Amino acid sequence: MAIETDAVIIGAGPCGLFQVFELGLLGIRAHVIETLDRAGGQCTELYPDKPIYDIPALPSIGAQQLIDNLLEQIAPFDPVFHFNSQVTNVTRLDDDYFHLTTSTGSEFKTRSVIIAAGVGSFEPVKLKVDGIADFVNKQVFYSVKKPGLHDGRDLVVLGGGDSALDWALNLVPTANSVVLIHRSEQFKAAPASVAKMRELCDNYDMQFLTGNVTGIVSDQDAAKNKSTLTAVEVTSTDGITRRVDLDHLLVFFGLSPKPGPIADWGLEMNKKQIIVDTERFQTSVPGIYAVGDTNWYPGKKKLILSGFHEAALAAFAIKERLNPGEKIGLQYTTTSSKMHQRLGVDDPYKEQTAAA
Repeated sequence: MAIETDAVIIGAGPCGLFQVFELGLLGIRAHVIETLDRAGGQCTELYPDKPIYDIPALPSIGAQQLIDNLLEQIAPFDPVFHFNSQVTNVTRLDDDYFHLTTSTGSEFKTRSVIIAAGVGSFEPVKLKVDGIADFVNKQVFYSVKKPGLHDGRDLVVLGGGDSALDWALNLVPTANSVVLIHRSEQFKAAPASVAKMRELCDNYDMQFLTGNVTGIVSDQDAAKNKSTLTAVEVTSTDGITRRVDLDHLLVFFGLSPKPGPIADWGLEMNKKQIIVDTERFQTSVPGIYAVGDTNWYPGKKKLILSGFHEAALAAFAIKERLNPGEKIGLQYTTTSSKMHQRLGVDDPYKEQTAAA
């Protein structure tokens, strides 16, 4: 039996989570479908400790802390999450309802669909070296989910972007050694991170090498039928190949975005982004909306801040769609008793009113 609901949100990144909040304020409960095993999207998967500086009223907040705060904020609205699940098909049933199916076999009958899938499903760009796949999630890692796993280890970090520099710097205090390897002296990471890396190298707290990993070295334990990665071979621009010993190899070559099934749903697209209007953030299919990095309109800026604004306007548009002809008034969370009730907070003006 299909789960019947007023709203299904595709994606549990920051914009998808804030969409839950904006819908909840208007009395609309949502189901959230996410391909990953937890909420947070790229904030959680790629840079949980990276500071974000452009969230209003928060001079600085870590990416994972932002997600934790959003989850706390939406708790009063009791959203239903469906993790490790991807929407595979969307079919319009009639003017009011859509039918959704997922990769796990779940079905939904919903009156509105909000796509907050960011750049779509994504996977790390892999290191293309023979034999490396045998060591993935054992000694080779494309993300850092448990920093403590690398304590006391000899680490080699590959990449020149923010993730590579951030993790190299963060792991220096707890690792036995850290060697950063990048193909050139040109970095995409923040200049401050690059400067800090060079300072640590000057103080012999870590090393930096230019070049590409062209091979691996491993030891085979025949008795245990186990192979251990012991080093990588690094070929520099001068053509010389050097051996760099290691315990763990951390690879940060970026992500390969994949739009996934959304690209086949008949929505009007601008390259890989979904075209929306700027009044409702509705797509070319009435009843389907898109917020965050997944959408496009003239002047679009891929900022979390922009996605929050889009989610607010989309929520009002969805409320109007669910209640045609009804006037949807704007109520403020500061003063509205209805908002306080939905949020589960005490009315700050109640005692003042009673006293008067």
